Amino acid sequence: MLNEFKAFVLKGNVLDLAVAVIIGAAFSTITTSLTEDVLMPIVSAIIGAPDFSGLFLLLGSPPADYTGSMTDYAALKEAGVPMIGWGQFLTVVINFVLLAFIIFLIVRYANKLIEKEEAKAPPAGPSEIDLLIEIRDSLKK
Repeated sequence: MLNEFKAFVLKGNVLDLAVAVIIGAAFSTITTSLTEDVLMPIVSAIIGAPDFSGLFLLLGSPPADYTGSMTDYAALKEAGVPMIGWGQFLTVVINFVLLAFIIFLIVRYANKLIEKEEAKAPPAGPSEIDLLIEIRDSLKK
């Protein structure tokens, strides 16, 4: 059983998947920082709201013992006040769209590199059929 497990783990696909997961996790932190620290402040400056996550719609009143701010989304959520956090949802959607666009650009660039490598590949020689036809024609002579 140990040998079977070792053979399974050392298969090329499993190792490729492990490397992809590790690189994906590292890439995730880069893209999260890009969206949250670079792109979202620009989007927020254009729209005028410094942070979308604080935008919400109250559906009920806070508990009687609640003493926090009525505009603090995190405090209201922690107190269990029913509300729709549409600003947080909007932030997550914008992050997803930006991340998907960045990944699209990376895949597009990688595909162009692959196409260039395939174009540089030496032309394939004659096919088996071409060689057999050539042999047949030479034997006819």
